Amino acid sequence: MTSYATSADGTRIAYDRVGDGPALILVGGMFCARPATRDLAGRLASRFTVTNYDRRGRGDSGDTPPYAVEREIEDLGALIAEAGGSAAVYGHSSGAGLALEAAAAGLPITRLVLHEPPYGSDDDDSRRAARELAEGVRAALKDDRRADAIKLFLTSSGMPPDMAEGASGNPDMQAIAPTMPYDFAVMGNGTRGGAIPEDLARKVTVPTLLIAGDASPPFFRDTATRLAGLLPDARDTILKGQDHGATAEAVAPPVMTFLTEVLGGASPGDGLNRP
Repeated sequence: MTSYATSADGTRIAYDRVGDGPALILVGGMFCARPATRDLAGRLASRFTVTNYDRRGRGDSGDTPPYAVEREIEDLGALIAEAGGSAAVYGHSSGAGLALEAAAAGLPITRLVLHEPPYGSDDDDSRRAARELAEGVRAALKDDRRADAIKLFLTSSGMPPDMAEGASGNPDMQAIAPTMPYDFAVMGNGTRGGAIPEDLARKVTVPTLLIAGDASPPFFRDTATRLAGLLPDARDTILKGQDHGATAEAVAPPVMTFLTEVLGGASPGDGLNRP
């Protein structure tokens, strides 16, 4: 049954809670609402009390303008309060970027899992492309051209144009499309050109696991390695045969191992690679 937390600005944030154990909150990426992370939540529920939620503007959650990344951090803070006052947090894609921002802001996050946060490189071309993409998507959405916004994003991410054309008509994606600028704000496309926020990363002192797939574009693994070097207490692991849409079956074991090991005080291991 859907429950609701009330954020600091009065926005209602919808969530499901499953399982029993230490609190764990899942944060989805672009185009993702609760159904996208429901399977992962179910697999982790054997060891954790998992909160699976709709980010603001998605699914059954509300939205209160104007948008700011700080409002999404407050949303996560409200969910942590509902979960008992502290929680581990898993974030995928731009959800990993939001989780990093929240940890750096000082939310009571006990452990952090960052799954392929899509930060780009620091070179001028990469930063310029990130800014242009965010502006192009914003312009399309301003004219309510949701399919064009989706297609622009997907083709820029490497999807073949014919596949992007087909996906752009997906009604679920079109329903969430107005929140695409929220993800660009979280990832700093308009401010840092989508590069890693090194100052924020260095503030995150909680144990952190970086996850990337060996079938994903190489920049995801490069980003994981760079972040692991910036975070004071981090390790990384590679998912064999998995890309950015890694299956819950592949993701759950390393997440469970990391959180159980750290929370339970066991010795490191079970395939996790330390930097």
